[in-house]
Amino acid sequence: MSEQSPEFIYRLASAAEWRRARENGAVPKRDIDLKDGYFHLSTQEQALETARLHFAGVDDLVALEIPVAVVSDKLKFELAPKRGEAFPHYYGDLLAAHVVRAVRLKREGGAFSFGDPL
Repeated sequence: MSEQSPEFIYRLASAAEWRRARENGAVPKRDIDLKDGYFHLSTQEQALETARLHFAGVDDLVALEIPVAVVSDKLKFELAPKRGEAFPHYYGDLLAAHVVRAVRLKREGGAFSFGDPL
């Protein structure tokens, strides 16, 4: 982690996952979240590379922006050895109410960039 904690962290989700989260109030867990016991999240600086590595074929990807202050009680920054940097991991139920905005990620070839808010 950098010297100071970021203001926001991001959960990458498909538009359908975000729709389900708004309908039932909880952000859905993926298999890797269930296996590891926490939600895999990214900082803004990490989100685009995470999208490139793990969501290459997804055209409706969104970044769910979550204030660190809202989830800090169950948030840990832990080393991801494959990437060599600390990532935010959330050890609790991630709720749609935690999300302050959803931002479209635009796919441009094999890379992503932040687009417009939904």
